Amino acid sequence: MAQSRKDKKAAKNAMAKVDAKSSDLKKEPKPYRKVIDSTAVTQNGLITVHKIDQKYLYEISDSLLGSEIMTITRYSKTPAGGGIFGGEEINRQVVRWEKGLNNNLLLRSITYVIMSPDEDKPLAQAVKNSTSDPIIGNYDVLAYKKDNDGKIIGYVIDLTPTFDADVQTFSLDPIKKQLLNIQAFQKDRSFISKVSSYPINTEIRSVKTFTTTPPKISPTPTPQIGVNLPSALDAGVITVEMNTSMILLPKTPMRKREFDARVGYFANQFGVFEEDSHKSDTKVFAVRWRLEPKSAEDAQKQKNGELIEPLKPIVYYIDPATPEKWKKYIKQGIDDWQVAFEAAGWKNAIRGEYWPENDPTMSLEDARFSVLRYFAAEIQNAYGPNVHDPRSGEILESHIGWYHNIMSLLRNWYLIQTAAANPEARAKRFDDKLMGELIRFVSSHEVGHTLGLRHNMGASSATPVEKLRDKDFVAKNGHTSSIMDYARFNYVAQPEDGVTDFFPKIGDYDKWAIKWGYSYFEEAKSEKEEKTILNEMTKEAYKNNRLWFGTESSPYDPRYQTEDIGDNAMRASEYGIKNLKRILPNLIEWSSEKGESYSELDELYGALTGQFRRYMGHVTKNVGGIYDSPKTYDMTGNQFTVVPKSIQKDAVAFLNTQLFTTPKWLLNQDILSKINPDSGVEAIKSMQDATLSSLLAGDRMVRLMETSSASKENYAVDELMTDLNKGIFSELKGSSSIDIYRRNIQKIYVDKLIELLKPGSATVRSVPVGVTYGFNTRKVNLAQTDLPSIARGQLNTLKNDLKMATIRMTDTVSKYHVQDLIARIGEALNPK
Repeated sequence: MAQSRKDKKAAKNAMAKVDAKSSDLKKEPKPYRKVIDSTAVTQNGLITVHKIDQKYLYEISDSLLGSEIMTITRYSKTPAGGGIFGGEEINRQVVRWEKGLNNNLLLRSITYVIMSPDEDKPLAQAVKNSTSDPIIGNYDVLAYKKDNDGKIIGYVIDLTPTFDADVQTFSLDPIKKQLLNIQAFQKDRSFISKVSSYPINTEIRSVKTFTTTPPKISPTPTPQIGVNLPSALDAGVITVEMNTSMILLPKTPMRKREFDARVGYFANQFGVFEEDSHKSDTKVFAVRWRLEPKSAEDAQKQKNGELIEPLKPIVYYIDPATPEKWKKYIKQGIDDWQVAFEAAGWKNAIRGEYWPENDPTMSLEDARFSVLRYFAAEIQNAYGPNVHDPRSGEILESHIGWYHNIMSLLRNWYLIQTAAANPEARAKRFDDKLMGELIRFVSSHEVGHTLGLRHNMGASSATPVEKLRDKDFVAKNGHTSSIMDYARFNYVAQPEDGVTDFFPKIGDYDKWAIKWGYSYFEEAKSEKEEKTILNEMTKEAYKNNRLWFGTESSPYDPRYQTEDIGDNAMRASEYGIKNLKRILPNLIEWSSEKGESYSELDELYGALTGQFRRYMGHVTKNVGGIYDSPKTYDMTGNQFTVVPKSIQKDAVAFLNTQLFTTPKWLLNQDILSKINPDSGVEAIKSMQDATLSSLLAGDRMVRLMETSSASKENYAVDELMTDLNKGIFSELKGSSSIDIYRRNIQKIYVDKLIELLKPGSATVRSVPVGVTYGFNTRKVNLAQTDLPSIARGQLNTLKNDLKMATIRMTDTVSKYHVQDLIARIGEALNPK
């Protein structure tokens, strides 16, 4: 009996433990005051945050359920040496809270791929069935907050397991981890360091530690995807500080402005399924800030031609880490855009501000503020991204990235491109005023991106080359119609021209583009009505080619190029080369400093030869070129037209003269003997090889064959090779010797013709009409085209010319060279 009582007691205790475990599993909510007691330090905001001891609890209001929230995660602090910097964006995502099945809340990640505007129609259900959003968090409700009537108005949850962990939405994605050689998350050294909540956003800062992949031991160097961070090599782990902003998206999205390929805006898009449509469609819309009048009265004033202030202006703060002497120039670069917004009817619509000191309510990573972040980095660059509402394209904020070493890049560009005509540029170190103006120019360019503007690589082609030498024209209009072009500086102006304005400025196109993107149309009641108004404006603007947009991604339009200026690449490059010839002999003087090595001279010489290479690229793109001028049905003319034969022949003649005829002026032995043990033979060969490879590239050959088949007036592949032959083998007409540079280019050319006997395939890209980005691509089997036949014919002709030349050759090495070419061609045409 005693034993029986023991068994019953043990069973009863076991049942009690099971019941206790079941209770723990259910985790029933406790009374609000039991969870949020008098010790809690509370911050009210988008998410009400309660700090109890060292723990944060989050109160999600009932009104927030179903609302769409943009989350932006940025680095706050980073390990050195990985090319990542505090302030840079890591991740962004739209999320939404919703009720779970039993005393829990779910957090879903929202992806906009397809949508239906007809929420009450059957098709909308089909869209929902195809758009299940992933659950990234499941949180037990610790307590309900209720109003006086007992209605639930809030849910207290613990977000700690999400933010002191490695949840991808708020951390590094797999690709970034590979690039940093990150391996495993270390929870014991990761934690939430700070939480701040404001009316429309909540900021959560966390510290995350990861182990890293150790470097491999290999007797021979092997390619490696990721970078080995110095701290990882020292400690075996890295620690990163991150800040996640959760910002409430507008309940009513801004009206979308339909994308137009004739104006260069970044765009967003998603598929649209409408009940009454006969097909699915793609909604493509521009990315831009929301500018609205303060009142109906102001809207009328603007309509009558009066400038008005917007309800909410665009404000960019300057990182307090920015060197003091550069802050004012960066601010000026921001403020320079005011003139463009005036063209759209706004005053004081945009401004730069200095970051306030000692304001605990502001954080540099706070998504309410747009900030130009200054990075202590050797990278020679800057960039201007934006964060926008994916439903409408409304820009919410932007963090411009500014690398300290961009000043080195600016010095090199400005010296190499303008020093021949500009005494201010003839120095190793520019004075602060000049460098400040260079910084101002870059600031304006990057801010333009954050306003939604893409690169307009065609803007500079609207300026006639000779106007670039007209000091009055340049002073008034600049050398390009858009600061969003990669036009850099005026390298065409000659010393005798008297030009003193070498910088790009906010131009005619920029004012027009802002007018297109930011004009307010009170009379338009829908996106369709707004599109009609904008189309008429755009057709009128298109009458002035200074207002045209030229895409940054055209593979075939020679007007749309980086680093070029003027409407004729051959004339512009010829002037540019004249200036390079003036600059080269002075590089030693302009880079010298006692006690320093020649590394500065090496850098400047590399910048000069790089500029020369760019000129060759600008000219080359004319060959096989096709002009692409976006048009709509209600405009006259064709969108695509072939570059005239005369221009293409001029391009080949230029290359024959300036590159394939050895540019010995580049081989300044006084400079080369200080920076390189070589004499420049291989350097020249490399330039010639690269340009010939580009000229004879498969996609260019296909375009030439396509266009010449449409009309005999168009340049053809056979004509191109004949013109190259005449220039590259000009010595065959006489008995002169052939020097090593010419022997090299002749061998390169023959080898490339031989390769074309079995040319393989080519990927031909084209920009689809009416879309934002991307290419149509197709593979072309070149062996099934005329290309090998033409190459064979050219080789036969060249072989005969070479045989005739051997009779006249007296120089021994030249004769060997010609005989070698004859043998190569013979073996290629008649392989054994």
